[in-house]
Amino acid sequence: MTTDLHELVGDSDDSGSGADGDQAAALAALTGLVSHTTTDHIPTLYAPASGKEITAGLFFRVGRADETLATAGITHLVEHLALHRLGLSDLHYNGATANAYTLFHVTGSEEEVVEYLNSVCAGLRDLPMQRLETEKEILRTEAAGRGNGPQHRMPLWRYGARGYGLSSYNELGTRSLTPDQVRHWAETRFTRDNAVLWITSDHVPDGLDLTLPEGSRFPAPEATSALPITPAYITGDDGHVVLTSVLRRSTAGSVFADVLGRALFQDLRQEGGYSYSAEADYSPRDADHATLTAYADSLPQKQDAVVGGFVDTLARLRAGHIEQSELDSVRGKLLKVYDTPDLGAATLPSYALSLLLGHRILSPEQHKAELNAVTTDDLREVAREAWAGALLQVPGRGLDWAGLTLAPQYSPTALTGTRHQSLEDEEVTLVIGAEGVSLLTPRGPVTVRYDAVAAMTTHPDGARTLTGHDGFSVIVEPTLYRGVTPDRIAALDAGVPPQAVVPMPAREPDRIPQPQVRTSGSRSSGNGRSTWAWTTALWLVGLLAAVWGLLCAVITADEASAAAPEWDAVTGVWILELPLAFATWKVYAARRQRRRA
Repeated sequence: MTTDLHELVGDSDDSGSGADGDQAAALAALTGLVSHTTTDHIPTLYAPASGKEITAGLFFRVGRADETLATAGITHLVEHLALHRLGLSDLHYNGATANAYTLFHVTGSEEEVVEYLNSVCAGLRDLPMQRLETEKEILRTEAAGRGNGPQHRMPLWRYGARGYGLSSYNELGTRSLTPDQVRHWAETRFTRDNAVLWITSDHVPDGLDLTLPEGSRFPAPEATSALPITPAYITGDDGHVVLTSVLRRSTAGSVFADVLGRALFQDLRQEGGYSYSAEADYSPRDADHATLTAYADSLPQKQDAVVGGFVDTLARLRAGHIEQSELDSVRGKLLKVYDTPDLGAATLPSYALSLLLGHRILSPEQHKAELNAVTTDDLREVAREAWAGALLQVPGRGLDWAGLTLAPQYSPTALTGTRHQSLEDEEVTLVIGAEGVSLLTPRGPVTVRYDAVAAMTTHPDGARTLTGHDGFSVIVEPTLYRGVTPDRIAALDAGVPPQAVVPMPAREPDRIPQPQVRTSGSRSSGNGRSTWAWTTALWLVGLLAAVWGLLCAVITADEASAAAPEWDAVTGVWILELPLAFATWKVYAARRQRRRA
C-alpha cells in the first residue's frame, strides 16, 4: 500500500475544471499555503521548507505516451542531452521521463539550484547533438540493465503498441532518431507554455534564466484500447498476480486503493499465509483518469490459492462487504498526512502536476471535506468500476470461471496474398499481401496491416518485424519461409509508411536463424523414432488395414449371394479388421503429435 503525494492535494471527479480561469481560482484558494507567479513565462509555484537546502522541479507535459513506437525514447533522449553539460557534480539532481510528463529536479543551495535550472534550459535551447549517438548507446545500455517487473506487459495488453502502452516496449527510437527529429521534439514539446516550475522556498531565487521557446500546452494523450471486452485476463509468470484497472479520478477512488491493499494483505498474507507482498496503488494517468494496480506474490505451489483469494477479495468489496472500520482506518491515515511538516512544500509536486495536466486542484480544506464525505457505498461503486475495467495477469490456468474473458491471442481476420510455408512447421504459413502480412497458425491468424503499423524493424539480411497498433507482431525471416525473395520483401517495404520504419544494424551470420533440420534427434522424443519412421509405419499398418477391409467386403458380398450364408464367418473376419483400424488411427495420431512437437 502506498500513499502518493497526489493524496495531499486530493483527486476530484470534476473533469470540467481544467480551464485556466478555474485553475487560477484554485491557486488563489491556496493563498497562505502555496504562492504562485511566473518565471520567464513559466507558471511557478513555491512554498517554504525548513532546512538550509531547497528543492526545485521543472515539469514538462511530454512523456513516453506522446511518442510512437518508432520514435520511442525521444523524450528520454532529450532529457539526457539537456543534462549533459552539467557533467560530474556533487549536486543532487536527476531527470525522469514518465508516461505523461518529464521532470528535472534538484536539491541544493539556492545558487546551485539556479545553476542547475539555468543549465537545463540552456541545454534544451541548444542540445549538444555531438553527443547524440553516445547518449543513444547509453540509453540502450540503461535499458539492458533495467529489470522488467511483474506488471511490465500490462500496458501493452491494455493499450496496444501506442500511447500509454509504449512503456511495455524498448525504446526503438534510440536506433534511428536523427538530429533533426530530436531537435524538433525539444523545440515543440519543451517550451515555456508546456512547463510548470516548483520551488521549496519562500521566494523565487534571483538569477534564474529559464528562457525557452514559445509553444503550446499539449493535453495528455487520449487513451487507446486493445481490449474488446473487460474484465479480461492474460497468463503470466509463476508467482505473480497483477490487476490493473482505469478509474475516474476521485477521492473515493484514492481511498478505495488503500482499502483494497489492506484487504489483500489481510486475506492473502495474514489469514491465508499465501503471499508475502499484497498491495494496491492509485496513480493519476491524466487529468480525468487514474490507474489502479493491485499485486500479490506467491510460491508456485500456492499460486492457485492466491488467484482464488485475490478474486474473492475483489468480489467481497464489490458486494459491499466493507466494514466501516476499514474505511475509518484508511481515512484517518490520509487525514494524518496533513500533519506533515512544511505542508505547502510537500504538496508542491502534486499541485504542479495537477496544474500541468489540467486537473482540478483541491485545497487542504476541500480535500479533507471530500475525504470525510466518502462512504462505504462509494467504495462499493468504485470496486464495481474497477472490476468492470479490470485486466488480470495470472499464472497457470485461466479465469473464465470467475467471469473474465481471455484477452485476444490472435487477430480476428487474415489477409490474402502470396503464401510462404514455414520450413520448420508445415502447418504455419506466412502471407505477404497488398494490405499487410498474416501469420497463419493452427490456433489462429496474427495479422498486421500496413496502415496500422506502429513500427517495422528492418535488418540488412531482409528480416522484418512488424508490430501493429493492437500490439500483435509478425516476424518475417526470409530464411525460415519458402519463397520469401527480395522481391517479396520489397513489396512488403513499399506498403509500410516510412515514418514507421526503424533500421537495425547488421546481424552476425550466426545470429540469423536457420530452419531446424528434421533429423531423428531434432524432431523426436526419447525413443529415437523420427517423423519419417512414423509415416512409414502409418503406410504399412494402413495398407494392411485397407487390404484386410477389402477382403472382408469381398467375403461379405460372396456370402450374401450364397443360398446358405455363413454369417458367423463374416462376423469373424470383420472383428479382425477392428484392431487393424484402431492401430492405424493410433499411429496417425502419434505421427501428428510428433510433427507438432
